[in-house]
Amino acid sequence: MRAPIGIRISSRRRALAVSQAELARRVGISASYLNLIERNKRDVGGTLLLRIAAELSIDIEELTGAAEHRLIADLEEAFADPLLQALAPPAGTARQLVAEQPFAATALARLHRAYQGALASADDYANRLQADPLFSQLLHQILSGITAVRSSAEILEEPDLDEAARARFGATIGREARGLADTTRTLIGHFDREAGPRRAVSPVRELDDLIFARNNYFVGLETVAGELRAEIERHGPFGEATLAAALSERHRVGIRRSVNRELDALGFPGQYHFDPPSRTMWFQASAIAATRQFQLTRLYVELSAATAIEAEVAAGQLSTEPARRLAYRALASYLAGAVAFPYERFLADAEATRYDIEVLRQMHTASFEQVAHRLVTLRRPGEEGIPFGFLRSDPAGRLTKHFPLPGLLLPNSGHACPLWVIYDAFRTPDALVRQVVRFTDGSRYLFLARATARRASQFRERSVYTSVMLACDVLHADRTVYAAGLDLSDQQADVPVGPTCRLCTRRDCADRQEEAPAPGGGQAAIRAPLVPRGF
Repeated sequence: MRAPIGIRISSRRRALAVSQAELARRVGISASYLNLIERNKRDVGGTLLLRIAAELSIDIEELTGAAEHRLIADLEEAFADPLLQALAPPAGTARQLVAEQPFAATALARLHRAYQGALASADDYANRLQADPLFSQLLHQILSGITAVRSSAEILEEPDLDEAARARFGATIGREARGLADTTRTLIGHFDREAGPRRAVSPVRELDDLIFARNNYFVGLETVAGELRAEIERHGPFGEATLAAALSERHRVGIRRSVNRELDALGFPGQYHFDPPSRTMWFQASAIAATRQFQLTRLYVELSAATAIEAEVAAGQLSTEPARRLAYRALASYLAGAVAFPYERFLADAEATRYDIEVLRQMHTASFEQVAHRLVTLRRPGEEGIPFGFLRSDPAGRLTKHFPLPGLLLPNSGHACPLWVIYDAFRTPDALVRQVVRFTDGSRYLFLARATARRASQFRERSVYTSVMLACDVLHADRTVYAAGLDLSDQQADVPVGPTCRLCTRRDCADRQEEAPAPGGGQAAIRAPLVPRGF
């Protein structure tokens, strides 16, 4: 989603009564080039954008319009809903609505969220009716009661029925009717009890909103992380041995490493498991050093700072228990990353290495995914790193984790565009691949991805790969090592993509897997190729 950054620069400059020539001189460019930037004729990003923001004393997020990006993305998703697809709003409708009628745009986005919540509630009820044995039993009782009442009523219609029999069947009808009333009240009460306050959105979407509202930076957890890091380092230099010593002294936790068979026998699946009764942290022998160090860090923060994590979850005002559980896990991982990779040092290392993830992995004993996680949290006001988005996929192409990037519509479930490099990475495991992509609105991004698998613990165990992708606006690409050898000004080399096939407006794409809505508000859909290229 391209933002009118130039207009904001011009407006801010005029508000400060700074001439175009003066601002150009301060940031080290020509006045004519600044004029092109302010008219949105030239892209601006990276170090130049940071210099301009500093000279204008404006926050970089305000300058790039992060909140507007999010609203535009929400509207694009709403317009792609099957209920509205037949209307086929023209390209740019969402952007125009946000620019001209922000209140209406916000209202429409909220209504669509509420509509999604209502659908989710209906699905919940349908699933319970189909699968809940209590509902089946109650419905069976109701149907049996109705049958009994009907049979007794039919008998009462017989003209030659004596009074004793008539009284007996009348009593039966009364008894069955009272039973029906009780069963119906139980059924309604179960609905009321199970429903409670219905969620407006999914737990994942609520977590997204919390992360976006905090700009993926939790100052309270960063402060706690500094305290915990100092506490751990009183036992020695930060690392696996020091973490083991700190866990043993403060929490009486022991560390055990074993083969897969022993963990299976104990009922502990996976590469690691903490057993509270025995105060033992188990690791498979195949668990790599990066996994052991991070999971020991996570265990330490959960045992030492659960109150701080719970406070952040409570402050998020999440509406459902699943959302709160999801947020707790995510924020525990955030705190562990902040302890393992201290903000100032990690940001300095990232800038010094030009965000070379391989070098950062070696410097901090970390995995690719752990480094990627920390990079997306470098959002401290005044000390920001490059803004990255994060996406993870399993081998089936299903998205299993994501962190949003304002302006880039990252799907939170299902599948992304099949042309994204997150899927190409599976073809070359353990090697980083990159691509520069261009969306239909002209926005351009640098995508980086790598597919990795956990180490197999035995011959019969399969190594299942997952692919992790980082994304940043191409305007920041020159600050990374991954821009080397790329002509970022040559848009002909860009890969034309969309967010997902359902949301994509590229009707001539040979790799489309879903039909595109008809242009101009028509009712018919354009049948795009549904067979991957090459078949």
